[in-house]
Amino acid sequence: MSASLTSPTGSFLLGGELPVRRLGYGTAQLTGPGYWGPRGDRRDALAVLRSAVEQGVTLIDTADNYGPGVAEELVAEALHPYRDDLVIATKGGVVRTGDSAWHIAGRPEELRAMCEASLRRLRTDRIDLYQLHRLDPQVPMADQLGALDALRQEGKIRFIGLDTLTADQLEQALSLTGIASVQNRFNLLDRASDAVLKVCEAHGLAFLPWFPLANGALTGETAAALDGIAEGQGATRGQIALAWLLHRSPVLCPTPGTGSPVHLSENLGAREIRLTPEDMSRLEALASA
Repeated sequence: MSASLTSPTGSFLLGGELPVRRLGYGTAQLTGPGYWGPRGDRRDALAVLRSAVEQGVTLIDTADNYGPGVAEELVAEALHPYRDDLVIATKGGVVRTGDSAWHIAGRPEELRAMCEASLRRLRTDRIDLYQLHRLDPQVPMADQLGALDALRQEGKIRFIGLDTLTADQLEQALSLTGIASVQNRFNLLDRASDAVLKVCEAHGLAFLPWFPLANGALTGETAAALDGIAEGQGATRGQIALAWLLHRSPVLCPTPGTGSPVHLSENLGAREIRLTPEDMSRLEALASA
């Protein structure tokens, strides 16, 4: 599936049954520095969320520790009651005690409490995609996934996802329960999770790459080498970087985040870009270099 030219405007069937448009929206940038506290005027954040959906986004990716709690509350305030075609994904398994303090918390009782809190903040009875934000090395994987599986059997979770793991860990997880998605860092300049991507392709799992724009590096001067392709496409560097992901594999479903209406529209414009095989070859060479 490498360098697939699947249409970027197409959908992906999450869990083999739930369609989502492949370019989604992530909510981390709606919070303050370090994903801590609110960011600016609350009304601006609500407007960006509503604009994303109005422009065709059907996958909203958030997390309980963005804020913490702030991003989930914004999603509910802006978009509840949710449209039938809107898929809300959130994450649990990490506790925040400060803007630079992250603590992995994967005991079954902790995961259950975090999921229940997300259900309340999101004002829903069932979370479409609940992702384990980090595997807890102090807790057996079977116990962590068992807790999520129990929540799924109770109807509180529809699909389970995992964040930041190796290909071997993913294979182990798949032997324990059904997994619908993975979130690892992956972008034009960072292919460290290519082996994980291959497992996702083999099993039909969605791969939601975080830092799809390399935390801004692919929109700035460090990505000047993208200019030739961008000019030929009448696009920006960031749009080319997102389009590369959409063309790279049909399971890649990037969810770039922004608090700017202008950047939101720019990001979503990547759906309309059709990279040629020559473009893809040049981008592959750029990444290798």
